[in-house]
Amino acid sequence: MKFGVVVFPGSNCDTDCWNALHGPAGEEAVFLWHKDASVPSDVECVVLPGGFSYGDYLRVGAIARFSPLLRAVVEFANQGRPVIGICNGFQVLCEAHLLPGVLMRNRSLKFICKDVWLKVARHAPPFTDFAADVLKIPIAHGEGNYFIDPDGLKRLRDNDQIVFRYCDARGRVTPEANPNGSVDSITGIVNEAGNVLGMMPHPERCAEEALGNCDGLMILRSIAESGLVRSASFRS
Repeated sequence: MKFGVVVFPGSNCDTDCWNALHGPAGEEAVFLWHKDASVPSDVECVVLPGGFSYGDYLRVGAIARFSPLLRAVVEFANQGRPVIGICNGFQVLCEAHLLPGVLMRNRSLKFICKDVWLKVARHAPPFTDFAADVLKIPIAHGEGNYFIDPDGLKRLRDNDQIVFRYCDARGRVTPEANPNGSVDSITGIVNEAGNVLGMMPHPERCAEEALGNCDGLMILRSIAESGLVRSASFRS
């Protein structure tokens, strides 16, 4: 499967994403520049990486939403093709209205960088088509506090759009396991069609043994394997 990793001014996890995809995941990956007008026709999944796009001026992700490539990414997503936004990428997806809700300052008003546990609330392709219920994945953000109004939260629940919740090592979703105050302990959601994922934790930072943890590789491989299934169905 071929991934396109978007590079904004201020992105700092783009190379990490490329390395995780090209290395342990064993997939093809290319960089996509924010001023490009289109997504190459052979790219099958777009990745919006973490960092500080455009310096996070105005608010996180607000300027990236107006980049030429993001307009093409919106069209790409609206065609039902997979898009994953990680950390700042999640913030950009919310600003672009591909995902509902907003990311606000952490409850502590401090930057948080540590490993957290995630409860997989939705097992489904393309992002979480695996059996594991609890993942250990690092976070690194100052504005990861996910908020959505009560009606929006009800829609997320009714449509099975919540993918990950903060939990403890045993998979229990508790207030103590929530590092930033996110509503309902949410740290990852998909759109109603299920092809756009935003998540605050960084799967690319735990995708090989050298990093001490491979849980993130499950997500990357799930995307790649779902792409193989789609390609086979198109050929038949």
